[in-house]
Amino acid sequence: MPKPRSSALESATSRRKLAIRKKPYWLKLSPGIALGFRRNEGPGTWTVRSTDGHGRLWEKRLALADDLEAAAPPHVLTFWDAQKVALALARKQPHASDEGRPLTVAEALDHYAEDLKARGGAVSNVGMPRKHLSSMLLSRPVMMLGAAELKLWRDNLIGGRLQPASINRMLKSLRAALSLAARLDPRIQNAEARRIGLQALPDADRDRNVILPDDQVSELVAAAYAHDRALGLYVDTLAVTGARPSQAARLTVADLITASAKAPRLMMPKSGKGRSPNRAARKIERTPVAITPALAALLKQASKGRDGGEPLLLQADGRSWGERPSENYRDAVREIVASIGLNAETVTLYATRHSSIVRQLLAGVPIRVCAVAHDTSVSAIEKHYSRFVAHHADEITRAALLHHEPRVGNVVALR
Repeated sequence: MPKPRSSALESATSRRKLAIRKKPYWLKLSPGIALGFRRNEGPGTWTVRSTDGHGRLWEKRLALADDLEAAAPPHVLTFWDAQKVALALARKQPHASDEGRPLTVAEALDHYAEDLKARGGAVSNVGMPRKHLSSMLLSRPVMMLGAAELKLWRDNLIGGRLQPASINRMLKSLRAALSLAARLDPRIQNAEARRIGLQALPDADRDRNVILPDDQVSELVAAAYAHDRALGLYVDTLAVTGARPSQAARLTVADLITASAKAPRLMMPKSGKGRSPNRAARKIERTPVAITPALAALLKQASKGRDGGEPLLLQADGRSWGERPSENYRDAVREIVASIGLNAETVTLYATRHSSIVRQLLAGVPIRVCAVAHDTSVSAIEKHYSRFVAHHADEITRAALLHHEPRVGNVVALR
């Protein structure tokens, strides 16, 4: 019996000619069963759509298409393999993805990835928990997860290759994905089990806040310039502003304000961090951040002849630093850090941010002003830089102490 054909879907070459869109391209395989292909910027995905026998449709994502890599079932399928899987799934599981079937952990991560994409968040946050969860946990219904099994999985990560802070970031992403699943399916009522089993590790962030003295920060900047002038300008900007690498990467030429030669500034894009429901809108907002005249001159020279909407900071080859800039500078920075005698395992470009916050605190800058300049909150600074906050408060209160010459009995101190 001949199989359904589609000249637009059968080969990777023909699929690349299709328009990128959210709605899949459908091909009828059998009465009530259709194979869908969603054209993405990267590899496309196969989807099956069928009826449940009562007039209701359900859809389920099957796998990646072999657009950019060779077929590797069950994760990467050809057009013909996708047909077989779609037919087998539709006929074996008539409720494979309708509201009657509980969401699995893997599907919860899929939904969370789509949600992040819609809100302008970092979809890469989903990759880490998916990489470290076992196949058994990924296929387990969210509503059946227990505190003990989640805690056992979390505890098994401790002492491995992941740093405690990295484990906490992964736990945060997984908690968010499972919480979204619970909002989508009111039958999921195990919030307490998720809270206990995926509780963050204590004091995980303390060791990562590497604070460098000013002379070492300057040495790091100089070594970066010596390695690559474009990278040096990027590191210099981070050192002066204390911005996150991802924020500096989104600066445009128009964000450099040099109307006042003595008081230049950058209109720093805000990060997508925080609980904002619309991260895309938040990342468009700008905050004025003071910079030195020396850095302003270097930035102005580097951006000469470019339009206001173009990236202010570029790599040596003219490309932007991208949404995940660490992928473009990680190896070079490790080499630079080691060259000045620092530990490349612990010192990253985030050390320039931590050092900037502490520098301002010790200089007497009010915590609220410091928080605004670094796109963070007072509570975050108090949490992560508590000992420097205490020193800052000590300097302020010491200036207001009562000073007088003590008098004991009839003894009067001579001048």
